[in-house]
Amino acid sequence: MLWVKAFHVIFMVTWFAGLFYLPRLFVYHAMADDETSIERFKVMERKLFYGIMTPGGILTLLLGLWMLFDYALESYTGSLWLHIKMLLVAILIVYHIICWQLVKDFKQDQNKHSHVWYRWFNELPVLLLVAIIILVIVKPV
Repeated sequence: MLWVKAFHVIFMVTWFAGLFYLPRLFVYHAMADDETSIERFKVMERKLFYGIMTPGGILTLLLGLWMLFDYALESYTGSLWLHIKMLLVAILIVYHIICWQLVKDFKQDQNKHSHVWYRWFNELPVLLLVAIIILVIVKPV
């Protein structure tokens, strides 16, 4: 089970790398005004989302469910920290889906937001990561 946990953490880091970097690409893409840069950002966003972020997210979720059902379900069913963590992971999944929509909007040159909006949007996964790590390590509730 330690191997599953190790790979869960590895893929979680991969997923979060994408969750941190993709909105930063959106910031720069929203500021770009030349065709070469715009096309380069489209390629970078697509490769990051589909090649790194999504596989990392899927494997993180699958390995997390494996651990949950393998040994944690009976011992953690009354643990509030785990329920809060799962709620935060659900929010991350929604954030990931919103990123997917934003990648599609940029691909079709239909961005609706300013670079400032993306700077704020970029902060949510940081807050979620801090909260999730504290819940898992400290188990305050």
